[in-house]
Amino acid sequence: MLLSRRILRGRSLNAGRSCLCHLASTSSTTAVATTELKPPTITQFSTAAPTSAKLKFDGSYKLNKLFKGHYFSSNAVGSQQAGGIIDVPLAQTGEGIAECELLKWFVQDGDHVEEYQPLCEVQSDKATIEITSRYKGKVSKILHAPGDIIKVGETLLQLMVDDSAVPFNASDASIGSDGSKSDEHKLDLRKSHENDNLSTPAVRSLAKQHGIDLADVTGSGKHGRILKEDVLKYGVEKGIIDDKPAFNPTSIEPMSGPEEQLQEMAESLYHDKIFSLRAYQRAMVKSMTAAASVPHFHYVEEINCDGLMKLKSAFQKENTDPDIKFTFLPVLIKSLSMALTTHPLVNSTFNLENYEVTLKGSHNIGIAMATPSGLVVPNIKNVQSLSILEITKELSRLIKLAMANKLPPADIAGGTITLSNIGSIGGKFGSPLINVPEVAIIALGKIQKVASFREDGSIYPVSLMTVNIAADHRILDGANVAIFCKEWKMYIEKPELLLLHMR
Repeated sequence: MLLSRRILRGRSLNAGRSCLCHLASTSSTTAVATTELKPPTITQFSTAAPTSAKLKFDGSYKLNKLFKGHYFSSNAVGSQQAGGIIDVPLAQTGEGIAECELLKWFVQDGDHVEEYQPLCEVQSDKATIEITSRYKGKVSKILHAPGDIIKVGETLLQLMVDDSAVPFNASDASIGSDGSKSDEHKLDLRKSHENDNLSTPAVRSLAKQHGIDLADVTGSGKHGRILKEDVLKYGVEKGIIDDKPAFNPTSIEPMSGPEEQLQEMAESLYHDKIFSLRAYQRAMVKSMTAAASVPHFHYVEEINCDGLMKLKSAFQKENTDPDIKFTFLPVLIKSLSMALTTHPLVNSTFNLENYEVTLKGSHNIGIAMATPSGLVVPNIKNVQSLSILEITKELSRLIKLAMANKLPPADIAGGTITLSNIGSIGGKFGSPLINVPEVAIIALGKIQKVASFREDGSIYPVSLMTVNIAADHRILDGANVAIFCKEWKMYIEKPELLLLHMR
């Protein structure tokens, strides 16, 4: 038994030698060029064994034994480059987010940044997020302009940091290589990136358009910064750009008659315009495409809002806070939550893949809002635990954030049912589409004075609001929706019942 163990150990050692010799002979970039198993000059080790090392050769456990638990790594440890230049990528901003729109930069080329300093602001189809720096350094190159659509993982900008702040990149070091060559290579790269700092993205784009190397252009700006005029001057001198005469307004002949004026107007008014959908607009495309696969059932009801209007007037009369403005919506939201307490199926989500319905414990009621950036649906969390005053304040906060395009992901995610107050803009009622995976959405029409008849035939005015409840007919049937709406209508028409049933 002891003899067989020694034989197997000897074979394992020979296999390790063979593996190292094979790698030295087949790869021109690998620096292990020895036929004897001698520890070579090691520039750096990676203390963790990468998966790729184990896949390359199955003798990795022998290297582990020979070099006391350290593995060689031929892969970069992160997105760092040589010479202290690191790539700052667009990180994953939320579940299912594949790309974001760059809204604006907080820094420029050449700016010094501190750790956790905001670099830029991006917007996904769910929220607006600020990207901050993980390092302290200097902006080397900005790679995108506001309005660009950037994929997750794509580099936003490059930062120049101290070598001590950059984790070791094993791809820059080779086993037994001369360290001086590597240092010279890093110095050259650093110089090239420093030159990049002396021009704006617009200037670099102009140079790229005409095939001009900015290293050959002498900058006339501050600290040697290359300006647009420098690129144009260099291009004219080298014959790359035609030397066209400057624009002379007096050389333009005036139009001779009304026909030319009409032609000019037609060209400016009737040209087709193409624009790309951004952020919230893209989210709406995805949401409505998903809603098209849902069989909708619509239930329409008229609700007397006389009691609601009196309650609103009383709230506003007793209000001493100038920052709070009472509207009908907070009471409608609270009364909706009261009705959902006894009809939990309306406050649920549906998973088609697993045929599962989740009855949501929280009433996170979404409010559809029309903003300059498009339609967005933030939600008020745990409405069942909030007072009408607290709902009013939370609604005001969400509206301010939505209009400023500053809604965080937490305020948008997790909705359980949606209200669309289309009546605040106009229209008697709307026909809404469900916000998947929710199973119901309610459109509120405009409150208007109409004539109504008493039992004795006399006419009296009443404030009526038409509501349209759209339900997922795979989960909710007509009876479910009708009974739920009947209870909700009772709380709206008789607001005093809210006090009776509120916990």
